Amino acid sequence: MEQEKCSMETTGKVITCKAAVTWTIDAPMSIEDVEVDPPKAGEVRIKIISSGICGSDNHVLEGDFKVPLPVILGHEGAGIVESIGEGVSSVKPGDKVLTVFLPQCRKCDSCLHAKGNCCLKEDVRHPVGLMLDGTSRFTCRGRKLHNAFGTSTFTEYTVMHEISVVKLDEAAPLEKVCLLACGFTTGYGSAINKARVTPGSTCVVFGLGGVGSSVVLGCKAAGAARIIGIDINEEKLARAKALGVTDCLNPRNFKKPIQQVVVEMTGFGADFSFEAIGTIDTMVAALESCNSSYGVCVIIGVAPEKSQLAFNPMQLLSGRTLKGCFLGDFKTRDHVPLLVDDYMKNKINLDPLITHRLPFLKVNEGFDLLRSGKSVRCVLSF
Repeated sequence: MEQEKCSMETTGKVITCKAAVTWTIDAPMSIEDVEVDPPKAGEVRIKIISSGICGSDNHVLEGDFKVPLPVILGHEGAGIVESIGEGVSSVKPGDKVLTVFLPQCRKCDSCLHAKGNCCLKEDVRHPVGLMLDGTSRFTCRGRKLHNAFGTSTFTEYTVMHEISVVKLDEAAPLEKVCLLACGFTTGYGSAINKARVTPGSTCVVFGLGGVGSSVVLGCKAAGAARIIGIDINEEKLARAKALGVTDCLNPRNFKKPIQQVVVEMTGFGADFSFEAIGTIDTMVAALESCNSSYGVCVIIGVAPEKSQLAFNPMQLLSGRTLKGCFLGDFKTRDHVPLLVDDYMKNKINLDPLITHRLPFLKVNEGFDLLRSGKSVRCVLSF
């Protein structure tokens, strides 16, 4: 009832609230008062309740992934619908929702194809940072702010397109299921949907942060017999063992390339390999770690802008398969609610991934934890 009252009081009006604004790269975000416009046709204004801190946001802050500035970052969010624009039918004020960076318009070539999930209305591959009508809903100090990936969750209120909003079970705990908006879904789905990990197989996972740890959970759920985890952070290796990693490797402890170590310890290479870091070197290492005849390598990490992936074509001619994967290959509005159901039924466990919780105003401290390697996922509370 309180939420409905709030919606009635603010519907159709500009809301002034706190947001973390990125004015420039290589600098902390600035907590500012911002004005958030009402939603236009096909749009939803959401009161953010929780948001995870993802490595992709850090790539923007460090300049490896360029988006238009100034911008409000954040894309792993969960909240409550405050108001809706004309024509919105899938959610209503008071609904619990997830904010997903990959929309599902259900009309484009990708959405209509059985195997496609990269909706052509996404704003990730070549971000413009604006709503579909070419305008912004955020203003700060008289200046328009850009939207990040169609989401922008580092703000108390955001505006999104209905096609990027996933309605949740009313009982879903927003402070946990926010991870289903990106990190868990991306990693878990890459193992279950894209690689299609088989029972009894051997998997190798490069990078054991939030996404890599979720890959481990996916491999385990698929019945992998051996899961090799690779990271230069010993703390992450220890945590990964509790998730299901059977062999932990720190590349700094070996004089030879880590892919050579993997091939030697497995005999002929892993059945499946996953790259969840975002560097060219680790992508090549992941490819060379899997079996030369039938190995499947899935690239998940976001490489620095203008990177070029180079490897000997013979690596593929022998039979390997190299794949990319966006948000776990899930069609977001169709499939993410099913993951929420699985969480509610205790079929998947998000708790081990959440290592830290902070109030939203300490968002910069959350990024410090990420960069230092101390956190797998830090969840901000609003």
